[in-house]
Amino acid sequence: MGLFDKLTGTRHPDAGTAPRPAEELRTALLGLNGPDVPYVISGGAAHGADLVAQWRIAEPAWQHIFVQSQLTHAIRIRMRLAEDIPEVRALEESWEVKRVGNPPRLQTSAKYTRGGGRTISRQYTLQRGESGRLEATKTFSFDSAWLTGPLRETTLQSGWTWRGVIFGKL
Repeated sequence: MGLFDKLTGTRHPDAGTAPRPAEELRTALLGLNGPDVPYVISGGAAHGADLVAQWRIAEPAWQHIFVQSQLTHAIRIRMRLAEDIPEVRALEESWEVKRVGNPPRLQTSAKYTRGGGRTISRQYTLQRGESGRLEATKTFSFDSAWLTGPLRETTLQSGWTWRGVIFGKL
């Protein structure tokens, strides 16, 4: 792995892994959807891509998670399946968000960036344990890798390269 691959988050499948057909990979990526995951993966024609994955920040069932996480950026990953190579070209885009109103809700600002990044949020409660000493208990956890990780791993297991895009077209 070269320096540029490391900077863009590019990963290659294990040697000897035969690439599956593009339609199988597409089905596998769409299969990551579910009611218990904080993201949704859908067709990306409206965004100039084959597939798009993004946080469910607008869905009422998930808003409390994103408010509690103190999330500062909304993330969308546009993916293009390049069958001839085979690789998934992935462009991660993010917008700054802030909390407004009472009860708080997330509002998107005009600040836009592209390229990989990671947001981790954890909350702990301090309390006295049985021994009388202070103990920290994790009460909440959020990691933006919950979106990129499953996409990348599914791509690699399908024998395709995951290529992060920072410059140029998708």
